[in-house]
Amino acid sequence: MEEVLFAITESHLDTGLRGYPCGHCVTSHVDPKRGLLYAGREVHSLAYDRPEDVIHLLFFGEGDHEGKTWETTLRSQASISAKTVQAIESLPRDGHPMKLFSAALLLLGMIEGVGDYRQDCLQVIAKIPHLVATVINFHAGWGKTPSLVSGGGYMSNFMELLQLPHGKSASLKKVLEIFNILHYDHGGGNLSAFVGKAVASGLEDMYGSLSAAMCALAGPRHGKANQDSLEMLQQFVSQMGSCPSEKTLEDVVRKRLQEGKLIFGFGHAVLRVEDPRASLLYEYAEEHYPKHPLVQMALLLRKVVPKILQENPKVSCPYPNVDAISGAVLIAAGFDYPLYLPLLFGMARCVGISIQIVYERMEARDGKGTPIVRPKYLYRRRG
Repeated sequence: MEEVLFAITESHLDTGLRGYPCGHCVTSHVDPKRGLLYAGREVHSLAYDRPEDVIHLLFFGEGDHEGKTWETTLRSQASISAKTVQAIESLPRDGHPMKLFSAALLLLGMIEGVGDYRQDCLQVIAKIPHLVATVINFHAGWGKTPSLVSGGGYMSNFMELLQLPHGKSASLKKVLEIFNILHYDHGGGNLSAFVGKAVASGLEDMYGSLSAAMCALAGPRHGKANQDSLEMLQQFVSQMGSCPSEKTLEDVVRKRLQEGKLIFGFGHAVLRVEDPRASLLYEYAEEHYPKHPLVQMALLLRKVVPKILQENPKVSCPYPNVDAISGAVLIAAGFDYPLYLPLLFGMARCVGISIQIVYERMEARDGKGTPIVRPKYLYRRRG
């Protein structure tokens, strides 16, 4: 007899399906107190590993499956074609670059997709650094993206291709690697993953499913929150300097809340502790960039905001999430472009979502795959 998890009542309706189990996720999960885990391992314990090795863990789980050929496979498929680059560079540059990114994924599938979820998953994982570098370079007007010639490591390729106008600091590669690893996956029910899998359930291909997932990620309640958090930090530094007193900052935060504005980077749907990804980045920032104004402001907010939010009984998690500090660390390391933070998030998250799509289309239900997503809605008369 199957376990009855809970009964659905009227109070559960119109709540965004929050907390309802509807399937299995084989890559990761979020524990309210331990934080994000990849294949059962706490993500902050993996943050300094090589990205290729962490992706291998998500793709295969524990064990040395194809370990010797894995990196060769990624490197052999790392370049997007000149035709794909040309197609991306023919698009308009109006609007937020996440729109361009979503369109670029569709173009990649039209030109280079093979129509097999597993093979296209591998292609997406291998090619996504080149694709995102092309989108950013084009959208920012930084010039043509060069051909990939080094065949280096996963994020080394991205660094090589990104045409930053002010050069690249020695520490930026490590920060980008850490950021990339921390954002690969986040359980099966986050909005972008759920949307991508729902679209794939209609047998849309990998690229169309990921394009839809990135449209979901682009909103301020999801992936754009890291950009909004950073811009809030910049606003506070501009308004008060980098080291105001705790009382001054507290007054500003309270006024912002009274005006109905959000304090970005705090709170979480699942966690009931400080996000361990944030904790790791706070430690990294204190060690490497303790005097950077944005880092100083982020550290001060870490002290001030939870105490204020705890006063509201409706707030279940008053603690920082990864968005509270990730942007400050990236800027301190030399990536001073808030507009492109959601793309860095999307570049990483396509890894986990694509692997989850492979499971739902090719492995779930003894290989039959999950059926098309079709939840029931109850009719309610308006007025």
